[in-house]
Amino acid sequence: MSNKLMGSASVISDSEGRVLLVKHSYGKNNWDLPGGKTEANESAQETAKREVMEETGLEVEVGQLTGIYYDPNNDMHHFVFIATNQYNTKPQPSSPEILECKYCLIDDLPKPISDFTIQRIQDAFNPTRQQLFHIVGPRQWIE
Repeated sequence: MSNKLMGSASVISDSEGRVLLVKHSYGKNNWDLPGGKTEANESAQETAKREVMEETGLEVEVGQLTGIYYDPNNDMHHFVFIATNQYNTKPQPSSPEILECKYCLIDDLPKPISDFTIQRIQDAFNPTRQQLFHIVGPRQWIE
């Protein structure tokens, strides 16, 4: 039996309601939520916390789960949480994988960005969300 892949991402907003995004130094150099694959003996919440620290240097408190996204192409579950910047510090790229990190307006997200990232942000900011489980298709890129 194969080990299923799992990943987590965090939606962190500032006092103005903007969302923290990171710009990858690989692939399409795209903007994304801070996050990544779960390591051995790590919960989805622990992954979310560690990935934010590794990518932005922020110490966060991981809060409400806003969605679970199953990607059948990679047989992977992605968990998304709302997280809070505990010390209100400024995010800084803290990994060679990250070129830039900044808070962005939800209706003016930087490009390139995937439809999957936009969906996760919209779900997190939707207070009336009811369905937490989603099946996602191959990424569509908005460039």
